[in-house]
Amino acid sequence: MNALLLFFTLPVATIILAIVLQKILKCPWLVAATFFAIYLIVTYAAFNSSFLIFAIVYTILAYIAALLTRIICNLINCSRELMDNNGSFRITQRPITVSTNCLNSANNIVNGNATVASNTGQGRNGSCNCCSRR
Repeated sequence: MNALLLFFTLPVATIILAIVLQKILKCPWLVAATFFAIYLIVTYAAFNSSFLIFAIVYTILAYIAALLTRIICNLINCSRELMDNNGSFRITQRPITVSTNCLNSANNIVNGNATVASNTGQGRNGSCNCCSRR
């Protein structure tokens, strides 16, 4: 196997595709599972079983990239909603309501706690419900 393929091309492609899949699927675990399934098939179809270690490493890399994408998108959405509510910067034409737990949820996601004790302001999968419009 070519070292350039193993240490540069596949990791970069994994990161880029993980970001794209995260934006589509909106679940880092599904992104990681998809990459593991693909790399598992590639391991035994194109390479030998020694590539399995690289498949696991690339799966972890895909999960980290998807998780970082989720965190960054949640922070951007929360900051947009707060800026809209204060009136300093208007992105949309419709009025937007911001949940009271928006910043707490974003901080808990960054700190690794995907769920918050109170369920007010919580959307699916423990994300903040910043983008709820009335």
